[in-house]
Amino acid sequence: MPFSPSSTPPPLVISFSAERGKIRKVKSPMSFSKTKYELVENSGTKDGAYLVKYGDHFLMGEKDGKSDQVKAPTEMGGWRNAVQEAAASKPLFVTIYATVVVGIVASSFYVFSAIYSPSASTTQSISTSWLSSPPLSQDGVSHSGNNISQPTGKALQPGSNQLRPILDVPPSTSKMPPLESFRLTKELVGQRAKDNVIIVTFGNFAFMDFILTWVKHLADLGVSNFLVGAMDTKLLEALYWKGVPVFDMGSHMSTIDVGWGSPTFHKMGREKVLLINSILPFGYELLMCDTDMVWLKNPLPYLARYPDADILTSSDQVVPTVVDDRLADWKQAGAAYNIGIFHWRPTEAAIKLAKEWKDMLLSDDKIWDQNGFNELARKQTGPAVDDDSGIFYAFDGNLKLGILPESIFCSGHTYFVQAMYEQLRLEPYALHTTFQYGGTEGKRQRLREAMVFYDPPEYYDAPGGFLSFKPSIPKSLLLDGEHNLESHFSLINYQIKQIRSAFAIASLLNRTLVMPPLWCRLDRLWFSHPGVLEGSMTRQPFLCPLDHVFEVNVILKDLPEEEFGSAISIREYSFLNNPLLPQQVKDSWLDVQLCQEGTDDCHASSNTSRPGLLRFPRNSTEETFKTVFSSFKDVKVIQFSSMQNAFLGFTDKTREEKFRNRMKRYVGIWCCVEKHTPGHIYYDMYWDEKPGWKPAPPETPEEDHPPF
Repeated sequence: MPFSPSSTPPPLVISFSAERGKIRKVKSPMSFSKTKYELVENSGTKDGAYLVKYGDHFLMGEKDGKSDQVKAPTEMGGWRNAVQEAAASKPLFVTIYATVVVGIVASSFYVFSAIYSPSASTTQSISTSWLSSPPLSQDGVSHSGNNISQPTGKALQPGSNQLRPILDVPPSTSKMPPLESFRLTKELVGQRAKDNVIIVTFGNFAFMDFILTWVKHLADLGVSNFLVGAMDTKLLEALYWKGVPVFDMGSHMSTIDVGWGSPTFHKMGREKVLLINSILPFGYELLMCDTDMVWLKNPLPYLARYPDADILTSSDQVVPTVVDDRLADWKQAGAAYNIGIFHWRPTEAAIKLAKEWKDMLLSDDKIWDQNGFNELARKQTGPAVDDDSGIFYAFDGNLKLGILPESIFCSGHTYFVQAMYEQLRLEPYALHTTFQYGGTEGKRQRLREAMVFYDPPEYYDAPGGFLSFKPSIPKSLLLDGEHNLESHFSLINYQIKQIRSAFAIASLLNRTLVMPPLWCRLDRLWFSHPGVLEGSMTRQPFLCPLDHVFEVNVILKDLPEEEFGSAISIREYSFLNNPLLPQQVKDSWLDVQLCQEGTDDCHASSNTSRPGLLRFPRNSTEETFKTVFSSFKDVKVIQFSSMQNAFLGFTDKTREEKFRNRMKRYVGIWCCVEKHTPGHIYYDMYWDEKPGWKPAPPETPEEDHPPF
């Protein structure tokens, strides 16, 4: 039933209490996403009196007592009229408004004391407090006294709209419940479900940090109706002791990273299908997610806009089909449906598809789960269910399917390469780390670049400190001329040479290198293309992810020190702008300005020209770097104005040889040239030592190897 903001408000289903200081939306049994209700306060009495904000007006209502609906509310013209009317009608409401005022004052005091408290750093509060926020435990009982919202003593009903705590860290003195208590049951799902919706992800211990990041984002969004499936007992135990609502999948999986495309990876895909088939018969809507994605905005109101859809799925679409937040145009969306984010309703049609999908995968272990889903869903495509929803008939002609818009339920391409949401001025709901080239490490790196990954505090204050630099790219390399192979490689090679020097200096000073932002003129894919995908919104040049050029998984790998020298840690280019960076790191900073030795105030000395600024000669030697910067070993961040001609070279030839072995393995390929097999071109960290070097694909199989 459509609802006009100017019409009389319909009855409400109240979802009361506040979460972390945020007012919760009040949900209507009709098209609640079109309403503008906010619950301001509830009386806490058995009569159930409520004050509800609707636009610029305030409404009073009383709970029926026989249902969860509020009686037709009375419109009120504002705070003053509301108070006067309340005082004239029922003394009860005077108490309500007094409670609101007291609550605001108390909340303000709490916020300001938290901000200005000298006893705890901002970073600690942001990065670790969520792990100790107490939610509902496995048995539905909170074991902590500092819950986000205290239970009322009344048991939560399955699918209840009441706010439940999100995270609940068990007391360290308690014992972990037996494994069988973590079995997936209808009752367990019902304890966590809200508005009949449950959000689920799953994984093994190797993805613990991804799972905690996934949980953290939902918790910050005020979303509590989620569960995490543990594929091994090590993960289950770790999540339990961090207060994360977890269940045992009984998979008995390895705790290590299995690698994309491996047999174990495909086994994980089958576990997803089995999980969907287990939960749908419980009668709950299921938002199934991969662990390598994060929620940037609460998706539940968006999904509720399409109640007629049996399934809403994300896709690998890279060419926009719509320019607003409607569902994607299914007639234009030819890319694969991506099962990393999809929403199932427990309808007959969805359950039938889930069963056929399970049967297909169990009968042939060579079928990839996503391919199987696409094969079944695309048995029939169309017609449209109606004229405007974007939902269409699929599968057997009865299933109603919708494709989530590619601009705001983002793939790794639409988010990191195209920044489609940004160009269309939309707010993204989700980010899925697809379209990347560095395995699990590459996914982690991309989320860090976007500053949406949550690392432990020590990540932001590494021993030895950090080294960064400004890349100082000439405008001609970035913007002039055509965007082609030659201009792309000229731009990349200029940056590679500086990064090579930065790695060398970081190794000399035993510092962690903060990688610079990397600019590309051409996209990277797995197949031949003209430079960027036709029809996409890729701008040239664009800020490209590190894995477009560098082998992130190799950089982060433990290479044998006897062959490759000491490891050189890195941080993402956005690291120094991350809000989680501790103040003690921000306050300990040295700017190094390269200069020509012999000019005014340019000497190989540790004397600063002014506090926080050191003028340092270009083309300095290994010994000069070690000598001068030994005086600044306690400085957290050393930032160079440039790396162009900063380092003359190693004097220790053994060290240099090991360093070169390491560097040669750090760069990857660009792919791919059209009408040429193979079409990839290898990047070369030492391209400048090869006269006449030009970007070209290998001509023979013998030439098809990295430059080492």
